[in-house]
Amino acid sequence: MVIKVAVTGALGRMGSGIIKTICQHPDLKLVAAVEVPNHEKRGEDVGKLLGIGEIGVALETADRLEDVLKESKPDVLVDFTAPEATVKTVKVSASHGVNLVIGTTGFTEEQRKEIEDTIKKHGVAAVISQNYAIGVNIFFKVLEFLARKLGDYDIEIVEMHHRYKKDAPSGTALRAAEIIKNNLDRDVSIIYGRVGILGERKKDEICIHAIRGGDVVGDHTVIFAGDGERLEVTHRASSRQAFVNGVILAVKFIAGKKEGIYNTFDVLGLRD
Repeated sequence: MVIKVAVTGALGRMGSGIIKTICQHPDLKLVAAVEVPNHEKRGEDVGKLLGIGEIGVALETADRLEDVLKESKPDVLVDFTAPEATVKTVKVSASHGVNLVIGTTGFTEEQRKEIEDTIKKHGVAAVISQNYAIGVNIFFKVLEFLARKLGDYDIEIVEMHHRYKKDAPSGTALRAAEIIKNNLDRDVSIIYGRVGILGERKKDEICIHAIRGGDVVGDHTVIFAGDGERLEVTHRASSRQAFVNGVILAVKFIAGKKEGIYNTFDVLGLRD
C-alpha cells in the first residue's frame, strides 16, 4: 500500500528534508506541500523549489488547506511549523479524517489540550513528539533508568541549538525533564536558568539551561552530580536527517491507525 502524505512547512528546515526523503521511499507518495498564507511561490513545483526536479506537486498555502485536503486526500499530514499554525492545521486535518504526525514544539498547555481534544473529537490518530530522532528516544529511556537509580543526585540539563530557534528551552529538554521527574521517588520542580544571589542549590529542583548560537542542530546533556562523582549523558544531532528518519517511521506507523494519540516510544517499540 502506498501512503499518501501532505507536508506543511514544506520549504522549512524540517519540511524540506521530509519531502526529499518521502520522494526516496516507493511506499510513500507526496500529494500536498503547504506553506504560509500568500506565499510568493504558490503554484510552483515543490520539487523544483527544493532542487530535486519536478515531482508534480505544486506548492500550496495554508489559507487553502481545506481545499487542498479535499483534492489530494492524504492519509497522513506531517506538521513542523509553529504552535498557532499547528493548532489551525490540526483542526482542519482532523475534520477531514487525516491522521497526523506533529513535530512542532513550544505549545502552551492550552494549545496542547486543544490539539488533543480535536484529535479525540474527530477520532483520528496522531503521533506527537518533541523529537523524532531514534537516538534521542534511546537517550530518554536511559534517563528513565538513571532517574530511578540516581534519584538523590543533583540533576541539571543543558541544551544548545542554532541561533534561529525560536522557543527555549527546547521541547527535547522539557521532555527529558518530564521523564526524569516522573521517575524520581521525590518531588522536584523544574526551573529555567539562574540569576542573582540564590544561596545554595536546592535539592528539590531540576534546572534547564538553554544556549543559542551558530548552526548547532541540537545538543542535549543531562548531568547527574553526586558527592565525588558525576555522570553525564549527551545526545548530539549533527544533521536534521536524524529527525527526518524518525518522522518517516512515524508516518508509516500512524497511517494504519484508526484513532489515538501516540509518541515516538510507541513508534519505536520502547514501551516497557
